[in-house]
Amino acid sequence: MYFRRNSAKVKFKSKFVAFLKLVFPSTTPEVLLFMVFLAAYGTLASVIAINYRIIFDNRIPWDAYFSFDNRAIVMTGGGFERHPLANYFFNLLRNAGMQISGGKYNSDFRLFLAWCSTVTLSLSLVQIYKYLKNIIRLPVHICVFLVVFFSFFSTSILLSFTPETYTYTLFLLVLFNYYAALKIRNQEKISAAALALATVSVGGLTITNAAKVFVPVLFEKDLFRNWRKLGNAFFRSLTAVGVFVLLYLNRLNFDIERIFTKTAAQYDKFSDPKVTPLWDMVVSWFWGGNMLFPGFVIRDYHNAKGFEYKALFMEVYNSPLPYIFTGLMFLLFVMGYVRNFRNRLVQTVMLGFALDIMIHVVLKFGLHTSYIYGGHFIFAVPIMLGWLLCSLRHWRRVFTGVFALMLLLFAYLCVNNVFRMQEFFSFLNAFYI
Repeated sequence: MYFRRNSAKVKFKSKFVAFLKLVFPSTTPEVLLFMVFLAAYGTLASVIAINYRIIFDNRIPWDAYFSFDNRAIVMTGGGFERHPLANYFFNLLRNAGMQISGGKYNSDFRLFLAWCSTVTLSLSLVQIYKYLKNIIRLPVHICVFLVVFFSFFSTSILLSFTPETYTYTLFLLVLFNYYAALKIRNQEKISAAALALATVSVGGLTITNAAKVFVPVLFEKDLFRNWRKLGNAFFRSLTAVGVFVLLYLNRLNFDIERIFTKTAAQYDKFSDPKVTPLWDMVVSWFWGGNMLFPGFVIRDYHNAKGFEYKALFMEVYNSPLPYIFTGLMFLLFVMGYVRNFRNRLVQTVMLGFALDIMIHVVLKFGLHTSYIYGGHFIFAVPIMLGWLLCSLRHWRRVFTGVFALMLLLFAYLCVNNVFRMQEFFSFLNAFYI
C-alpha cells in the first residue's frame, strides 16, 4: 500500500511538472522572450491604462475602438449565444480587479485588466515559439524571428492591452494546438479529460471555436483503419461535448429555445451586407487587418442613456503597398500549406483556419469587423511560415530568398504598425484622457 501511494505521488508530481513546462516558459530562450514581451507590451498597456479611459469606461458599453466590447465582456462575459461560459471567467477577473482598485473602476482597475492581457498575450507568443522549436524543429534564431514577426501583428498589439475574449482565446487555442501536435507526433491519444477541458475553456469563451478542439482527433494514427480506435475517439469526443452542453444548458436553466432565438438574431445582425466590396473586406479586414493596420476612421456613438463618445474603426487599405504586403503574405502562407500538404499537423492547423473562413467569409458573420477576430486564427500565419521554411531547408538559395522576403515584409510591418499606433494615441489624446 505504501509503495502504491508513493508511486501515485511521483506520477502526479511528474504530470504536474510536465503541465507547468507545457504552459509556461521552461527554457532559457522561452524565459527571455517572455520577459522581453512582458516589458514591451507591459509598458504599452501601462501607459494606456493609467493615462486613458479607453480600456474600460463604465459609460461606454462597446465599440470604443475597433468594435471591441471591453465593458460588456468584463461586466457580463458577453452574450451567452456566442460566449456561453465566459461570464464565469470574467466575473473572477472583474472581482479580482475590484479588490485591487478598492471597489472602483479607476486606473488601477484598468491597469489590472491590461496587465492580465499582457501576460496572456506574452504566454501565447511563448506557445508559438514552443511549436516552432519543438514541433517544426526550426533553429532558435528562426523561431525567434517568426515570433517577433508575429508580435508586431496588429492583433498582437491590440490584444496585449485589451480585456476581451479574443485575448484569452488566442492563448488557449495556441496552447491546445501545441499540446495536440505533441500527442499526434508521439502517436498518442488526446484523453477525454483533455478534450473536455479544452472544449469547456475554448468553446466557453467563444462557442464556434469548440469545433476546433476535435480537429486533431481526426489525425490520430490509424483512426479510420481500426473500428476500436474510431469508437474510442467517438466516445472521448462525445464525453467532451456532453460536459460542455450540460454546463451551457445549466447556465440557461435548460431553456434551449433561447439559444436558437438569440443565435438567429445575432446572425441577422452581424451578417448584413455592407457597402464595401466583399473582396476588399476579406483582404483589408479579415486577412490583412489582423496583421497590418489599415487607416482609421472616427465615428460618433452614444450609449442607451444618451452619453456621446467617439469610436475608432478601421478603413480598407487605400494604397498599393498594403495590398502587396497582404498578397505576399498570403502567397507564403499557401506555399507553406501546399509544400506540407501531407503533413497531419499542417492539416490540423489549416482545418481550424478553414472554420473561420467559413464563418466570416462564406457566411459573412462579422466580416465588416473581422479585424478583431484574429485571436481565433491569425496564429496560423507564423506556424505556416515556419513549416514553409522547414520544407525549404535543403534548398539553400530558395530558403535564403524566402527568408530575405520575410525580413522585408517584417520591416514594412513594423514601420506601418508603429505609425498607425501613433495615430491611435492621437485619438486617445483627443477624446479619452
